[in-house]
Amino acid sequence: MLPREKLDPLPDSFILQPPVFYPVIPYVTTIFGGLRAGKMVMLEGVVPTDARRFQVDFQCGCSLQPQPDIAIHFNPRFHTTKPHAICNTLQSGHWMAEARWPGLPLQRGTGFLILFLFGDEEVKVSVNGQHFLCYPYRLPLSRVDTLGVFGDIFVKAIGFLNINPFEEGEREYPVGYPFLLKCPRLEVPCSRALLRGLWPGQVIIVRGLLLPEPKDFTLSLRDESAHAPVTLRASFTDRTLAWISPWGRKTLILAPFLFYPHRFFEVLLLCQEGGLKLALNGQGLGAISLCQEALERLRELRISGSVQLFCVHY
Repeated sequence: MLPREKLDPLPDSFILQPPVFYPVIPYVTTIFGGLRAGKMVMLEGVVPTDARRFQVDFQCGCSLQPQPDIAIHFNPRFHTTKPHAICNTLQSGHWMAEARWPGLPLQRGTGFLILFLFGDEEVKVSVNGQHFLCYPYRLPLSRVDTLGVFGDIFVKAIGFLNINPFEEGEREYPVGYPFLLKCPRLEVPCSRALLRGLWPGQVIIVRGLLLPEPKDFTLSLRDESAHAPVTLRASFTDRTLAWISPWGRKTLILAPFLFYPHRFFEVLLLCQEGGLKLALNGQGLGAISLCQEALERLRELRISGSVQLFCVHY
C-alpha cells in the first residue's frame, strides 16, 4: 500500500457544497467558496411540455436592487420557430452583445442533464453528455458567488462538484451521473455486484451526505470469499482516513480530513494497472497497490456507515 505524502492545500478548497433537490423555481443560492477553474455545476431536471424559456444565471451577488452583475447568462428558448440558446453578460445594468447557439439539444417534455464546466478562460456547457457550447468569460470568474435558476423548468437536482483529478483529456467532458434522493437501492448498508471484477480505466464514484453525528464510513471491495482486499475507512473519533488490510493493519492516508458532519462528499476510485487511485472531493489522495488478478477477482462493492447516499456508479 502506498500512502500519500502530506498535502499542503487548505481543506476549505475541497469542501463540497451539498446538492439541492427539487428546488422551487425561481431559485437563488449562494455558491460556497465562489467559482474557480476546475469546478462544475450540474443541473438535472425536465423541460415542461409548455415551456417557453428558462435561464441559469451565475451572478456576482444576490441583491434585488441594484440588480447584480451576471457573469454568465444561459438562456434556452423554446417558443421561437427555431429553438435556440442565448448566452450573455450583464454589467452595471446593461447587457452586452448576446451570443446565440441554434440546434438546441433540449426538448419540451423530456429530461436533461446540463453540465457547466468552468475552465480558465471560458465555461463549457454539455447537455446529456454531448458538447453544446463554449462561452468566454467577460467578467472575472472570481466575482461569481450566486446561482439563480428562473423560468419554465422543473429541477430535480443541482450538484456542485470538482473535476476528476485523474482525467487525462481523452474526453472533453466528465460524465455526469444523476443524483438520487431516498432511493431504496441506495439505503445503507449498500451492496453492489461487480460481475466482471475491475479493469483498468474503470471508475467507481460514490456521492453522499454525512449524517449530523457520524461515527464512521467504510467502502470495501470484496472477492467471492467475502474477503476485502481493499477497504477504505474514515473514522470520526480520531479524524483519520485509512486503508485497512484484510488482516486489520491500518495505513493512514496523510491528507486533510475532508469528511464533515452534514456535509456532501464524493469518493472516486480509478482502476489502473497495478492498483487503484483514490480521490476525495476532487483531490487526489494517492493509490493502493493491487495486482490485476486480484482486481479481476473483486465481486462486490459494499458501503456502510453514517452516510446518506445519492449516487453509486461503477
